Amino acid sequence: MSQVTYRIVEHDGGWAYKLGDSFSETFPSHDTARAAALRASREQRAPDETAFIEYADASGQWVTERADGHDRPETSVEG
Repeated sequence: MSQVTYRIVEHDGGWAYKLGDSFSETFPSHDTARAAALRASREQRAPDETAFIEYADASGQWVTERADGHDRPETSVEG
């Protein structure tokens, strides 16, 4: 099982949570950003239905994958 960590960081004059290189929207306080990250973390662990997803990879090629709705990552929030 994979591990996903949301990090609380200063961003655009406020606070955001960051996952990899992606930022959430900006929140007015650290506490509200942390609360949003905890919500996102819980939602990511929730099982869903198995489905096929499509996305463009870094080279612009379209990829189709089977996403197992029960194969959810371990999540945590830091900061």
